Amino acid sequence: MAVDESKGHQEAEETAKTATETAGAPVKHRGGRRKRAGIILLLVILIGLFMGLRWVIRSKALITTDNAFVEAHIHAVSPRVSGTVTAVPVKDNQFVKKGETLVELDPTDYEVRVRVATADLDMARNETSGDYAQVEAARATVSHARARLDQAELDLRRGSALFAKEVIPREQLDRLETARRVAAAQLREAEEGVRKVQAELGLAGSGGKEARVAQREAKLREASLSLSYTRIVAPVDGYVTRKSVETGSTVQAGQPLMAVVALDDTWVTANYKESQLTHMKPGQKVEFTVDAYPSRTFTGRVESIMAGTGAAFSLLPPENATGNYVKVVQRVPVKIVVDPGSDPQHLLRVGMSVVPTVNTGRKIGEILRDFRPF
Repeated sequence: MAVDESKGHQEAEETAKTATETAGAPVKHRGGRRKRAGIILLLVILIGLFMGLRWVIRSKALITTDNAFVEAHIHAVSPRVSGTVTAVPVKDNQFVKKGETLVELDPTDYEVRVRVATADLDMARNETSGDYAQVEAARATVSHARARLDQAELDLRRGSALFAKEVIPREQLDRLETARRVAAAQLREAEEGVRKVQAELGLAGSGGKEARVAQREAKLREASLSLSYTRIVAPVDGYVTRKSVETGSTVQAGQPLMAVVALDDTWVTANYKESQLTHMKPGQKVEFTVDAYPSRTFTGRVESIMAGTGAAFSLLPPENATGNYVKVVQRVPVKIVVDPGSDPQHLLRVGMSVVPTVNTGRKIGEILRDFRPF
């Protein structure tokens, strides 16, 4: 009987011990989960702080904007002479080389002008006796006028002597004086006539006929230039756009016919806020993406910053001194040139939207100093 009681008491102790261990297990398990959750929360906070600090540093060192567009030199093509279009050997969006023919005008009228100018030049180079005959005729007129003047002066002297002796009346003496003045005027007119004829024939001055030859050469050069202008060529390498001319059209000098866009020299105009220009300088590196090619990154550099805001150079600049004033953050255009090797396929087109990022090169310490309260 005593053995049975001892055995039962031992079994009761083991059962109580097992129950105690079973009750303590959930408490220990819950404590471990709380510890892991605390560690995870701490890691999340640290990662958040790191990412926030990284974002702040990047926003201070890398300046970006989405108000930017691709630009390039657009060369307007216009005729320098009027005429009828005989050929247009190019199409819209076609690539052309510098000097390649874009438009041809009818050259017939200008070829005739060249032939006329050439004939005039040949005539000027060949002196004829007729030229000198005109000059000699003018000189003979001068001699005749001088003889009349001499006779008028002689008659006036005789008349003065007779008037002094009261042989002739005062009226006759006045007529002799008038005749003398008329003869002098006719002599001056004849002398001017000689100089006029010599100038017209190119025989006046030290140049002789060279002056007339030079005049005819200038007219021939002018006619030859007008003839060469009937062939309109591309001013630069580029792509034809905005073509508005067809064969058979009659065009006038200065009329826009098309444009040639040179995509070898493109740049980006980025309108940054004035508060973003604090540390921006020419020469800083730039990376930018284009909406048309989101997976590709292009490179460039800041070339210059405009001397004023866009509003200051607008057609109607704001008058802040009138009415109520509301401060608006202004934007300043920044020119970013594209690296030559960044766009070898000429993927960039004028007017494309760009998101440029300028690397100001600021260090972490320099950025953190801006947050110092003292």
